[in-house]
Order: sequence, then C-alpha cells, then structure tokens
Amino acid sequence: MASRSLDTDRPAAQHPLGGILLRLVTALLLAIMFALVKLAATRGVHVVESLFYRQIGSAVCAAGLVLAGPGLNSLRTRRIGAHVGRMALGVTAMGLNFLAMVMLPLAEATAIGFTVPIFATILAAVTLGEPTGRWRWGAVAAGFLGVLLIVQPGAGGVPLAGAAVALVAALMTASVTIVIRRLGATERASTTVFWFAASSLVPLGLLMLHFGRAHDPTTFAILGVMALAGGLAQLTLTASLRLAPVALVMPMDYTSLLWATLLGAWLFAESPSVSIWLGAPVIIASGLVIVWREHHLARRVALEARAETST
Repeated sequence: MASRSLDTDRPAAQHPLGGILLRLVTALLLAIMFALVKLAATRGVHVVESLFYRQIGSAVCAAGLVLAGPGLNSLRTRRIGAHVGRMALGVTAMGLNFLAMVMLPLAEATAIGFTVPIFATILAAVTLGEPTGRWRWGAVAAGFLGVLLIVQPGAGGVPLAGAAVALVAALMTASVTIVIRRLGATERASTTVFWFAASSLVPLGLLMLHFGRAHDPTTFAILGVMALAGGLAQLTLTASLRLAPVALVMPMDYTSLLWATLLGAWLFAESPSVSIWLGAPVIIASGLVIVWREHHLARRVALEARAETST
C-alpha cells in the first residue's frame, strides 16, 4: 500500500509553491550540468564521455525512483521499439545540446535552447494533427525572430555553426517531447525515464571504447558532479510536474538563463552580448504564449467535457 502511494503516475495532491520551487531547483541543476560539460571539454573530455557519465547518473537516480515508487514490476513493457526510438532521439538531442554548450557561450546556447516549445508546437501540428491557431503560429514566428536577434547572421557575433547546432538540438529535443507524449498513453513516466537511461548506456558504452580516455582526479570529479546534477534534475523535474500544472511550473525554466550567465562569467569569463538581451525576451515571451494557449485550450476542453457529462 505504501509503494502505491509513491507511484509517480498517480495524481498527487497539488502543491503549487512546492512545484515551482522544485522547477527552480531543476533549472539550477541543469545549468550546473551544462556548465560542467563545457568545463570538462576544456580539460579534454569528449562529448561522448560526458554523455556516458551523465547517463550513469541518470540511470542510478531513475532506478532509485522506480524502487521507491511503483517497483520493478513497473519496468515491464511491450513497446521496446518505441523505447529504443526514444532513446536514439534522446541521446542525439542531448549530445547536440552538450555540443552547443561547448561551441557557444553558455547564455547564448541556453537562450537558443528556449526554442524547444516553438519546435514542439510545429511538430505537434504536423505529426499529431493538433490544432494550432493564430496565437501559437504568431508565437512561433516571434520566437524565430528572437533567434535572429541573438544570432544576427552576418554580424559575426554568435558563431553560426554553434547556433545551427543549438537549433538542431532544440528541434531534436522537441521531437523527444512528441515521442514521450505518445509513450505516455501506455507507459508510466518512471518506466520511460528508466529505460531511456539504462538502454542508452549500451550504445554509449560501445562508443566509449573509442572515445573514452583516462583523466586526472579533478576532471573525474567534475564529471561526477555533472552526472549527479543531471540525475537529480530528472527527479526534481518529475516531482515538479506531480505537484503543479505544466503551465505553472514551465515558466520557471527560463531562470536557467540567469544561472547560465552567472556560471559563464565565473567559469569562462563570458560576457553576454547585447543581442542576447534583445532576442532572449522575445523567445521567452513566445514560449510563454504557447504554454498559456495550451493551458487555455486544455481547460476549455475539460469544461466542455464536464458540461457534456452533466447533461
């Protein structure tokens, strides 16, 4: 009975303030993880190595989540192919995100990463047939305008190659959200998280045969903290969504830009360009419009369904 109460897929009592605080912690943990990926790269660590150690940390935390919640029986699945596809997309997206952090200043890479909801809106309309009205299409257009304000093609401010990698990373991350949405129809959240972390260690382990290197204790310590931050972020992210609605907690993600700016200045002497203060608010505003619109439509559908059942 106690284990059932910890089932991550059961509706939990809503605690909006707790959900917001956990999402703020998630933003900080992810900013630390990305900063340490960049720091490790300056010490000769390949992106594949960072991915491998990050996924070890995620697998350990996911296993703890499963054992504390629904138990090992919850890991049974008939959708192995879907989980493998989610893993391939997820590892690719994470690898591109890591590479973007290495190629760009942390603040710029983080701001471009905020385009994930924009790409998710486009993909949901194309692949899931979700209705997308003028509000969300307008937000999509504004979001890409914000990217142009940051990158300023031809001005020589932000490296175009790094910006391209960051945009493709955002597109791949948005693709992952679509796959997870489909998996969520039959799979527990804890099941999806665990199989992603565990299965990714197979291809990453094989790649480590070529890319893996011996490092000094300080570098391994950086990788260890990076893995721990990433794993804990997975748990706090999941917990925040149990305690409060997505529309309430998701805007907290944008605080990661503050942390990225501070960590970039502290660790790499990075100074954000003027363009980021022009483009980032536009991207953030477009993301907030998309979240608000989805929440508004979901609430309207729920009210209509309730009205139908009461008549």
